[in-house]
Amino acid sequence: MGAGIAQVAATNGHSVILADAQPAAQKRAMDGIAASMARDVSKGRRTQSEAEAIVARITVADGVSEAGLASFAECGLVIEAIVEDLSVKRTLFRTLEAVVPEDAILASNTSSLSIAAIGGSCKHAERVVGVHFFNPAPIMPLVEIVPSIATAPAVAGAARALMTAWGKTTVMASDTPGFIVNRVARPFYGEAMRILEEGIADIATIDWAMRELGGFRMGPFELTDFIGHDVNFAVTRSVFEATYNDPRYRPSISQQRLVEAGLLGRKSGRGFYDYAQDAAKPEPTRDAVLGEAIVNRIVAMLVNEAVDAVHLRIANAADVETAMTAGVNYPRGLLAWGDQLGPAAVLARLDALHAEYGDSRYRASVRLRRIAQRRGTLLGENS
Repeated sequence: MGAGIAQVAATNGHSVILADAQPAAQKRAMDGIAASMARDVSKGRRTQSEAEAIVARITVADGVSEAGLASFAECGLVIEAIVEDLSVKRTLFRTLEAVVPEDAILASNTSSLSIAAIGGSCKHAERVVGVHFFNPAPIMPLVEIVPSIATAPAVAGAARALMTAWGKTTVMASDTPGFIVNRVARPFYGEAMRILEEGIADIATIDWAMRELGGFRMGPFELTDFIGHDVNFAVTRSVFEATYNDPRYRPSISQQRLVEAGLLGRKSGRGFYDYAQDAAKPEPTRDAVLGEAIVNRIVAMLVNEAVDAVHLRIANAADVETAMTAGVNYPRGLLAWGDQLGPAAVLARLDALHAEYGDSRYRASVRLRRIAQRRGTLLGENS
């Protein structure tokens, strides 16, 4: 991820310093950037001289030792993209603060950790901000800008302006677990796994329904295999724990077992699917009634999360819509989708699930209930 961000910055004319604790990772990063540039040249997206200039703007530091981090002494912006471990990030930010200029911005690419907690390790937390790219950073357009309670407004504004200048689509998110995308998207995975665990449908059928009937580019099991179960499960667990074990974000035992067994998806050769060359691809049950029931259940949960994100002021409605279409390629904005289905219909589905299961994971957002009761629209109401 750090290599992708470095490539974006260098492509936009900046001199970049790239550092990693592992020398092999630094070499892989530079090799990957060079390969990306070569592909661009071969496809006519840039000239050979342009590609060479981009690579030349990136300097590799001497790791993250004291000498290596000293290379950042003149940086105006440092974007951290290391392991999702709060204590490790806090240590790094504390060290970086003593190296960079007083007016430098310290940004974290964390996908779910508290920006306030990261900044709390610094003497000047006002210059710490979340700048969350999506993978792969050179291709995915969305960047979530996440100021903490201590972040100076000018710092958040400067970070957003720079990302916009880099050609990124930006949204502003509050410093809450998972920010916008990783919070609102949880039911896409979690509810699909619940449907699987209940025996309502198998993985191929659920993926078929969400892809062919729901219009998503990938089904939830295809996507988690692609992301990696270690990564996806860690984000789910982080959001669950950070929301004080809210049942809406409860992790799946099935996914936990895959992680424990080292079956991480495509990168390990097996996850929910088997990626061996001779492995038989499971066939879905192409039952339209079953498929629609699967889509309706998962989409109702997603719409509810989007509505609640607005209700809890995690982001405004426009940014929630942008985040879910630009960040994870949903076929349409969830609030617009809810309006198309009808807020009352979405509410009825959730209330039926809540009555059937007695599980507060299916509780409807109070905002959804209010809007349904007064026959308003999810995108057209401000309260």
